Amino acid sequence: MRLRTTGAAACGVLLAAALTGCNRGSDARGLIGIDLPRTDTDFWNSYQDHLERELATGKVRALPLSNSQNDIAKVVSNVQVLTGQGAEAVVIAPQDTGAITAELHRLAAKKIPVVSVDTRPDEGAVYMVVRADNRAYGQKSCDYLGRKLGGRGRVAELQGDLSSVNGRDRSEAFAACMKRKYPGITVHELPTDWKGEVASAKLQSLLAQHPDTAGIYLQAGGAFLRPTLALLEQKGLLKPAGTAGHLTIVSNDGIPDELAAIRAGTIDATLSQPADLYAKYALYYARAGLAGRAFRPGPTGHGSTIVKISNGLEDQLPAPLVTRANVDDPKLWANRTAPERG
Repeated sequence: MRLRTTGAAACGVLLAAALTGCNRGSDARGLIGIDLPRTDTDFWNSYQDHLERELATGKVRALPLSNSQNDIAKVVSNVQVLTGQGAEAVVIAPQDTGAITAELHRLAAKKIPVVSVDTRPDEGAVYMVVRADNRAYGQKSCDYLGRKLGGRGRVAELQGDLSSVNGRDRSEAFAACMKRKYPGITVHELPTDWKGEVASAKLQSLLAQHPDTAGIYLQAGGAFLRPTLALLEQKGLLKPAGTAGHLTIVSNDGIPDELAAIRAGTIDATLSQPADLYAKYALYYARAGLAGRAFRPGPTGHGSTIVKISNGLEDQLPAPLVTRANVDDPKLWANRTAPERG
């Protein structure tokens, strides 16, 4: 796909999802303001790395990146600073998807297009959400664990922040799938607010109370993988796949550390959340918003599907299941990226 389009051809080649309008084919060069959501997980550090690579190409004019450090008040403050500095389009990833509404209304009143990455705001207009299908994360994780455990046993679910649409979607889909397809599995839901130390503490308590726990679902490998593996090793429970006492673990994110853990047999699977595509298409849609382009639901030219949501559109990017069978696939973004920082 080309980011640049000119003349009448612009309407024809942008996306397979049909365009409902073009800004006379112009390729807008306005300033984009970008707020990073946090730096305390490997996934979001990878997203930042890929954003910086995209920006380094010189195809996008952007203000210096801001970082809200998982604080919704800082998201609002940072966005207001960015727009005050001349940002004509905004890329955000609000972790509290209910508390961003008022700011989205302010941006809409100023006709500033908003691209929301990974999270879908509960209310308030957005130009495009760039996100994987998080309900599919919960469904696929449930199916993997359900099959591996033969439909019986006890599972710990390390949930994200339930004030986030991602945490809710993954949790609701996982619970519905387990209830419908694997009623013989007992699920222990452990809310964590996406905090690794909270996840570790709650998992430790659960394992002490229920030493027969046979599986673990990590809703965010970037936040939970390291503390979970450290805890299991400390307790003598980190057994390689295929050996007696192995805890079946499925994760979500697809960071390099998760792929390494799959190769080592310490976890079994992950859903690869595309950090590279989040960065690429966040900027793509920000530029499209600057150009006044409009999209409608349907398949895209990059293997995803645009769907209608109550407050705009969402481009649902693919997030494949990764197991020992395909962990070395060169198409996986984590096999084509530098190691995470910190």
